[in-house]
Amino acid sequence: MDSYLIQVNGHGDHAPVLDVHLKTNGNSISLGKVKGRKPRWAVRASEMSKKTFNPVRAIVDSMKVEPNPKKAMISLSLGDPTVFGNLPTNDEVTRAVKEVLDSGCYNGYAPSVGYQSCREAVAAYYNCPEAPLEAQDVILTSGCSQAIELALAVLANPGQNILVPRPGFSLYKTLALSMGIEVKLYNLLPEKAWEIDLKHLESLVDEKTACLIVNNPSNPCGSVFSKSHLQKILAVASRQCVPILADEIYGDMVFADCKYEPIATLSTNVPILSCGGLAKRWLVPGWRMGWILIHDRRDIFGNEIRDGLLRLSQRILGPCTIVQGALERILHRTPPEFYHNTLSILKSNADLCYAALSAIPGLQPVRPAGAMYLMVEIEMEHFPEFENDVEFTERLISEQSVFCLPATCFEYPNFFRVVITVPEEMILEACSRIQEFCEMHYQGAEGAQDLECDK
Repeated sequence: MDSYLIQVNGHGDHAPVLDVHLKTNGNSISLGKVKGRKPRWAVRASEMSKKTFNPVRAIVDSMKVEPNPKKAMISLSLGDPTVFGNLPTNDEVTRAVKEVLDSGCYNGYAPSVGYQSCREAVAAYYNCPEAPLEAQDVILTSGCSQAIELALAVLANPGQNILVPRPGFSLYKTLALSMGIEVKLYNLLPEKAWEIDLKHLESLVDEKTACLIVNNPSNPCGSVFSKSHLQKILAVASRQCVPILADEIYGDMVFADCKYEPIATLSTNVPILSCGGLAKRWLVPGWRMGWILIHDRRDIFGNEIRDGLLRLSQRILGPCTIVQGALERILHRTPPEFYHNTLSILKSNADLCYAALSAIPGLQPVRPAGAMYLMVEIEMEHFPEFENDVEFTERLISEQSVFCLPATCFEYPNFFRVVITVPEEMILEACSRIQEFCEMHYQGAEGAQDLECDK
């Protein structure tokens, strides 16, 4: 039997050397000296993680500015309605979760797409003759953010593109780029209450377009599309054979003088994945309960998209089972007065904020019709000492301790976004400080021209 002798030579800082001898039939043959591999740590972040980029975090984290210590900070930046405690959820909602918790019946794993009974509850809540739904059309998710992630992942491949509103919610781009999906931005028109520039939208479609994202009501604009405008959007999608991902997390959060139309109720031929959840309307964003509603009456998605969503949902095994168990009661027993009162507060704050900011020279707010936001244009020519909206909002923090998000976060420079969920007295105080700030820095046409000449 042949034998092998491997001798390891090496000392000090030198790499070990393998001296290999082969002994066969009594004869020894040297195969020479081979340098061995010295193991080294080489742990690197994945390409997906390197492509993941949140523009809001990048901009906000780069704002190295301290608020004015003489003024209490007022943050109008975070889209979380629970921050100030003035918008609690309804007692019926919390009671439903407490009872489920006490029952001990929802402590185990649920199916990755959610319990059948809970999917039935969501389907029953949103079912209507214009857009019928059954339990099989509902995928429960960990918040609306995961609903959007799953919808994007099932519709688009790396190298394809999606159509995203500008200004728009930054998460669409964050998710898409991490998946290797190109983002094409279509314009919204502030002079038309943020309607979509339909010609621009259609000009962006090509053979690699995987889906169109429609966010209605809008974050960051607070706009609500009319029925006729939604029909025109659907006409573009139908002509171009592009499915729609509808971000409708603020669905039904519209003011009394406006009507919300779920986009799926207006079309029988365009396939739509509608994403929603409990976060905003029920004022519980931390509970992380969302859903995808599959509208596919022409069977264009077919089994392939449904099966794809099922497989993708199995990556994290679905949302919190405790909240799932409470879903039917939350959806069907929350009193209408709760929704009415919430919207009444938001509408009052929106009106106060719009009126106050409209009176400030150099600012042009766009009146919102729903959701929790208001966008304000900065007439930068009247504030020549600031380069852009980021500088404007930074100085607003340092001088007045008021924090509004610069709309560069939403791909829309020279605007800023105001969150209208804060208590009324804080809205009024914030607007008063913004007025003081603008009066301090505003320059009319003559002053701006003189400053330009001095440069």
